[in-house]
Amino acid sequence: MHLNPTSLSESELYNIISGAVSPRPIAWISTVSKEGGFNLAPFSFFTVASSNPPMLCFSIGPGEGEREGTPKDTLTNIRDTHEFVFNFVPFNLVQSMEQSSKNYHPDVDEFTEVGVSQLGSSKVKPPGVKESPIQFECKLENIIPLGKDHLVIGKVVHITIENAYFQNGKLNLIKLQHVGRLAGNYIQVKDFFTLK
Repeated sequence: MHLNPTSLSESELYNIISGAVSPRPIAWISTVSKEGGFNLAPFSFFTVASSNPPMLCFSIGPGEGEREGTPKDTLTNIRDTHEFVFNFVPFNLVQSMEQSSKNYHPDVDEFTEVGVSQLGSSKVKPPGVKESPIQFECKLENIIPLGKDHLVIGKVVHITIENAYFQNGKLNLIKLQHVGRLAGNYIQVKDFFTLK
């Protein structure tokens, strides 16, 4: 089968691309508004941009539902403050992560709303998610508009890892068992194999 992307609908393109490029880790992004409000939201269009200098990137789509036609709070906050935190999602936090994807009013403290605690950051103002095993504190490097979406690139300025998941200079991925995103479902990363 051969497909011309320009002949496909937006939803068809999304389903094909998000299904083929999977599983994808979930970036659970915490930000602070310029008024001091706390925001927390998950994004699955997320990957490493560079290891040296350490940079991560994720894509933010437009507002949906009652927020259609407006930028998401995460994008607004990053534009205003130039800071954010990547929090990684283990299986025990998947319900809270999913709940944080809802459309909340900008004044709502989403940490409290989804039942997670704040972890004070070392180099940026936004707090991390205390229950998350890994936090990457980031300073904004660039925002690149891509159609209706925005690619956000952040430079990692501080890393926090729970001791139990870091051994001999490496992450223990078997113990971490983080959650990834498929086209419309989730996957728990727990099956590993090595090629020799």
